[in-house]
Amino acid sequence: MSIIGLLTFTNFNGLNAQEATEGEQAVVAEQKTTEAAETTDQVAEAAEDTEEVVAEAEETTKSFHQVLKEKYIQGGAGWMTPVLLCLIIGMALVIERILYLNMASTNVQKLLEGIEGYVKKGDYAGAKELCRNTRGPVASIFYQGLDRVNEGLDNVEKAVTSYGGVQMARLESNLTWIGLFIALAPSFGFLGTVVGMVQAFDDIEAAGDISPTVVAGGMKVALLTTVFGLIVAIILQIFYNYILTKIESLVGQMEDGSISFMDILVKNNK
Repeated sequence: MSIIGLLTFTNFNGLNAQEATEGEQAVVAEQKTTEAAETTDQVAEAAEDTEEVVAEAEETTKSFHQVLKEKYIQGGAGWMTPVLLCLIIGMALVIERILYLNMASTNVQKLLEGIEGYVKKGDYAGAKELCRNTRGPVASIFYQGLDRVNEGLDNVEKAVTSYGGVQMARLESNLTWIGLFIALAPSFGFLGTVVGMVQAFDDIEAAGDISPTVVAGGMKVALLTTVFGLIVAIILQIFYNYILTKIESLVGQMEDGSISFMDILVKNNK
């Protein structure tokens, strides 16, 4: 009986140990499953955070063209379009003036030396041909003077002075229109801002409450037209001043060249 009891007790302990081992394995498996689920949730959260960071990065790295397009739409096409037209037409006139003035530039000293060489030889036809083949207002003025050289120095001087005024008017052509667009661009911007503010106050009145969202949104849209109008005016004003400087330089060349031209004719008794 003792032997049977000992064997029974041993088997019972073995079964208990086996059951305990199986229970521990079940607990470990459950812990692993829980940890795996938690890891999956963390990976999912990390992926969501990564997507949010990428989205924010894409928003912050928008191209200048995209940002400009968005602001243009927010400002309202009805008021932003006139400002854009001022920029386009104004820049077209600016480019035309810059090209014309650059082509009007002349090496006055070299031209005077060539005319003096022909005049000393009495070859006024050669001097006129030289002026005809030289571009720029200075050469045109000299040509008009040489064309009247046989009428006396007084008539030559009058021709040079009169045609100098004509050339100056050509140099200043379209400047009035550029100045107009410089004034119109911010004016359209201010007008759009005023209208936008009126609309913002209408929205406040309709809502019956001063909501920061309504006020801020309306003011933002209203001020965008002013910002764009001022930017356009600044761009055109810079080019306008450059053109004025270029014209002043050419006018100075015309005046100095005309004096030297008359001196050449006087020295050669014509």
